[in-house]
Amino acid sequence: MATSRSSSRGCAVTATVSEQQARQVAEAARESEWRKPSFGKELFLGRFRLDLIDPWPTPSPESVADAEEYLAKLDAYVRSDVDGARIEREARIPDEVFHGLAALGAFGMKIDKKYGGLGLSNLHYCKALTLAGSVNPSIGALLSAHQSIGVPQPLKLFGTDEQKRTYLPRLAGGEVSAFLLTEPDVGSDPARLGTTAEPVEGGYRLNGVKLWATNGTVATLLVVMARVPDKGITAFVVEGDSEGITIERRNAFLGLRGLENSLTRFHDVFVPAENVIGGLGKGLKIALTTLNTGRLSLPAMCVGAGKWSLNVARQWSAERVQWGRPVGQHEAVAKKIAFIAATTYAMESMLDLSCLIADDDRNDIRIEAALVKLFASEMAWQVADELIQIRGGRGYETADSLAARGERAVEVEQILRDLRINRIFEGSTEIMHLLIAREAVDAHLAVAGDIIDPEASLGRKARAGAKAGAFYAKWLPTLAVGRGQVPNGYGEFGPLAAHLRYVERASRKLARSTFYAMSRWQGKLERKQGFLGRIVDIGAELFAMSAVCVRARAERSTRPEGVELADLFCRQARLRAEALFAALWDNTDSLDTKVARRVLEGRYEFLEDGIVPPPSDAAWVATWEPGPSAAEDVRRRIPPP
Repeated sequence: MATSRSSSRGCAVTATVSEQQARQVAEAARESEWRKPSFGKELFLGRFRLDLIDPWPTPSPESVADAEEYLAKLDAYVRSDVDGARIEREARIPDEVFHGLAALGAFGMKIDKKYGGLGLSNLHYCKALTLAGSVNPSIGALLSAHQSIGVPQPLKLFGTDEQKRTYLPRLAGGEVSAFLLTEPDVGSDPARLGTTAEPVEGGYRLNGVKLWATNGTVATLLVVMARVPDKGITAFVVEGDSEGITIERRNAFLGLRGLENSLTRFHDVFVPAENVIGGLGKGLKIALTTLNTGRLSLPAMCVGAGKWSLNVARQWSAERVQWGRPVGQHEAVAKKIAFIAATTYAMESMLDLSCLIADDDRNDIRIEAALVKLFASEMAWQVADELIQIRGGRGYETADSLAARGERAVEVEQILRDLRINRIFEGSTEIMHLLIAREAVDAHLAVAGDIIDPEASLGRKARAGAKAGAFYAKWLPTLAVGRGQVPNGYGEFGPLAAHLRYVERASRKLARSTFYAMSRWQGKLERKQGFLGRIVDIGAELFAMSAVCVRARAERSTRPEGVELADLFCRQARLRAEALFAALWDNTDSLDTKVARRVLEGRYEFLEDGIVPPPSDAAWVATWEPGPSAAEDVRRRIPPP
């Protein structure tokens, strides 16, 4: 394996791969088959399969009763025993909170009961994260990283019976796990992974450095991704206290001050052969499959932030008086309050729907989970930004400063800081756009991929042409007309019917736009990231509109006011979708790319005159050398209660 060498700062043991090789690694890791129906997949193909989500799915009464009893206990605990302000102030979750959460079974919420866990559904697990994260988002991040992407989920999906019996009871009992993929010079491009696992007698010898391991300083069990020579990237369960592991740093961030996030070094760490998860070379596929449902945990925290923001906006805007009226009665502020309310309703509807269809196991939710992660992380950030504007100067002021002069200690500036990472965690917005776009065009690539593949032979292109001709002869006519053009279409939804007719029409328009783009740019479409991002954002708006309409109809007898929120959200979403449709073809993408290239070349360096720039005496990306650690180990072990 080739390695890249740097200057005297050290050597980064990362693979040197071409752009094509990187794409091949990513493509090999994704799930290539669709064994179950997918509302999101059909939506991007211009098929509005409302029957896949309507009627609104309902969990079993037994599971609801058990979960509500647990949520009531968790609610009582976090209200009385968790001091969110203390976590923010001390930048750590106290030991006693770890003990309290463990006693409640919070570390085993997603672990099956036979291994000592609670066996909660995705729906109620996410509701628990929403609740716990509303006290302090670092609590939600701790529990989510432990269960959604840490050891429990990969073992649940791919682990052997022996692995489950060995590790899951420990984790359900309160031990913490972490997931280690990212490296100092390897982020969303895992083909360059530098951590190695060399075969030795009885197992593997692990060497490498991992960056940004959430829970890394407190975890006693790790999922580590490493490259096995000639076999590929492989997932291992690793004991956190194994000889040769050093926690060299606890990283500090803009928000989530209580997050235990590490820089971790492995030097000749022995891992038994039986600790391989899912087989050699299956690591990336395991990671991506785990994230199909694992991504649902992040929007759970975004929903909590939306609810929290709505609570603050409602109370403040009703009490604060300016110009003779409560500020909430002024249109400029009223629009912001309405946006927060409608958007929170939409985020919760999308999340609950995605969880419910994941729980019934009849649908493939990889697109839906990715869409709700994308949508919620972006919209929650806007919600928090609008809340700061509603609060004015007090929104920019810290809670401690407010309390010092006798005002309510409301952590508005903190929630903005805490939410910002969600647009990067578990796939940045830009990566999510590309990931979802790849799934959205999967049907096209399946029939026409060889036509646009420059390396395909003439024979392959000819066969693909025949296959594509048959597919498009049947598919394209379905994009011309649909139920959305019938005046009384979806009439059973009453005042929301018009919005669903729009979704149906927009879905077909979205599919036509994608087909035209493939015809126009062919293999170059993958580089049209601005276009692909807008395609995905339109799909997210359409999914959100569908979710709120189906939910509002299902709840109209018990919560008729939901129809009002669904109607408002759909009106707002339609405006955003129409702007995105227009920008598909009327934009500055090409010019932006040219100007950015010139910026990188230094053409506009004169614009940087007149400032004191950041220091330039260190590398942008720290490099590392293999070998034993020279740093003090900063791991944190929670003492027994």
